[in-house]
Amino acid sequence: MRGVLAAIGFLTRIPVPLHVFDDADAKSRSLAWYPLVGLLIGIILAALAWLLREQSSLLSGIVLLVAWVVLTGAMHLDGLADSSDAWVGGLGDRERTLRIMKDPRCGPVGVVALVLVLMLKGAALASLPPAQWVGLLLVPMLARAVLTAAFVSTRYVRAEGLGSALVDAPRAACWSALALVCMACLLVAGWHGLWILLATAVMFGLWRRACMRRLGGMTGDTCGALTELVEAVVLTVWVVTA
Repeated sequence: MRGVLAAIGFLTRIPVPLHVFDDADAKSRSLAWYPLVGLLIGIILAALAWLLREQSSLLSGIVLLVAWVVLTGAMHLDGLADSSDAWVGGLGDRERTLRIMKDPRCGPVGVVALVLVLMLKGAALASLPPAQWVGLLLVPMLARAVLTAAFVSTRYVRAEGLGSALVDAPRAACWSALALVCMACLLVAGWHGLWILLATAVMFGLWRRACMRRLGGMTGDTCGALTELVEAVVLTVWVVTA
């Protein structure tokens, strides 16, 4: 239970007992519960979308986007901005890229990346057909599942950091969680689920490859960027193939 609470407390702004963060074992076990937290986010968003069903699509899309950002505390957006600045400013150099990522200031490239991703997500949410609320359940779940996949398949390159506690996560539980995510997508959404699974796998593979080439692994910031990229791309694919 502490693993679930640790995952909720880390990935969302939903209040949880503070003592769960003092338990190192709970932190490592939380990784397997990341997809479930994504599903929880999706349930909240789907419920909000139902409440807004009589409003204009543009207003609904913007409100959903704001709620999404508030619910997650913009944590992954911060990772996207830092990664974008570092990728361009790093000029292909590993150490320079890692150094820029630790800079708390947001440069112009980071700002542009944030604006573009938020615009794409907002447009996709505004274009989401009312009957396709299932997408709001699956997209956040997949975007957290890729974090689980990243930590069990990719080296974490910082000795310290927010993700260092997840390095020793139980692999069997994590792979089982990922298998359940894939089955849920196919059972709930059928061929539509296959499309978004494919989009998720492609986005994960491309970003993982880029991180391996530049850094030799991933950091907390690149994982945050991965989540935002998956959400934007998969949400768009869901709308386009609806």
